[in-house]
Amino acid sequence: MTKLIFKLSIVVLCFSACTEKKSPQNAATTQLTDTVPVFILSSSEVNKSIELPAELLPYETANLTPKVEGYIKEIRVDIGDKVSKGQVLAVIDAPELRTKFAEYNAALSSAQSKYQSSKDVYERLYRASQAKTSGIVAPVDLEKSRNQKLTDSAAYQSAKSLAQSYKEVAGYLVITAPFNGVVTARNADRGALVGQSSPIFTIQNTSTLRLRVAVPETYISAETKGKDVDFRVESNPDKRFSAQLARKSGAIDPKNRTEIWEYRFNNSNNDLKAGSFAYVKLNLQRNSASFVIMPSAIATNQERRFVIALKNGKAEWVDVRQGMSTENGIEVFGELNAGDTLVVRATDERKPGSEAFWKVKK
Repeated sequence: MTKLIFKLSIVVLCFSACTEKKSPQNAATTQLTDTVPVFILSSSEVNKSIELPAELLPYETANLTPKVEGYIKEIRVDIGDKVSKGQVLAVIDAPELRTKFAEYNAALSSAQSKYQSSKDVYERLYRASQAKTSGIVAPVDLEKSRNQKLTDSAAYQSAKSLAQSYKEVAGYLVITAPFNGVVTARNADRGALVGQSSPIFTIQNTSTLRLRVAVPETYISAETKGKDVDFRVESNPDKRFSAQLARKSGAIDPKNRTEIWEYRFNNSNNDLKAGSFAYVKLNLQRNSASFVIMPSAIATNQERRFVIALKNGKAEWVDVRQGMSTENGIEVFGELNAGDTLVVRATDERKPGSEAFWKVKK
């Protein structure tokens, strides 16, 4: 009996010892399960290099369309020809216009002669009425002569204006270059009937090119390092070019949420062609330090985008707005301060006010 009691005591002690050994292990397991990795938020400079598609446009372009209808009498240039401002490119023949111009010139000469005659009559009568001998010129005759002079003067001025307008229209029969450039299109030949329906030539000033790039709204508040940018084109894949910032549009296009930035490229050597597709490399930076965090620290649901901060030992959701994506993480804006403790892996399953073991991730 004594031996049996002794054996039972040993079994109970062994069971107790095993239980005491397992309890710390279970407690440690529970603690590891509830441990949440966190990191300390710190500010840093934000720099990013992006490559965006762009296009090269001529500095000036004009479609030369005749203002009057007629037949092309002379055409003096062709595509690829360089032209100077004021150079005659084509001459148009309009017989009806020439006839009208001659007719109104003749009417102008007639009106001028009639006005000159009535003016002379009035001046003679006026001088006679001023003589000491009274009764030579009746007042009614002097007034009638004056009215006739005014009538003929108005008719003369009207004919003069009409003849001048047709003279200006006749000047439209000569097509000249509006600026220095190159002929990039020719749409008619000698003898063709032309009018306002389609242009005869397209002139482009390609000595300077406009490099236009559509910058996404996320990046427009950032500054570029310097005013010069590097870009490349498909026609010269082994060479890079440089252009200088000229202007920004100052407005967001609602269709694609971008702002147009325009750079100027000196193409005096004709290295590049207008209309080419290009790729621009922008080196962007913030003027002040920002917060950059890992993507896993940002949680998004149907209602909000947020990070989880540890405040007073409890979880708290803090709404954030996303900025630029960099190699080191994502730039965020919100009610955050340097030194805040944030959860490494944020999820909406961790509700505000919840408690857990926090472990700083190094």
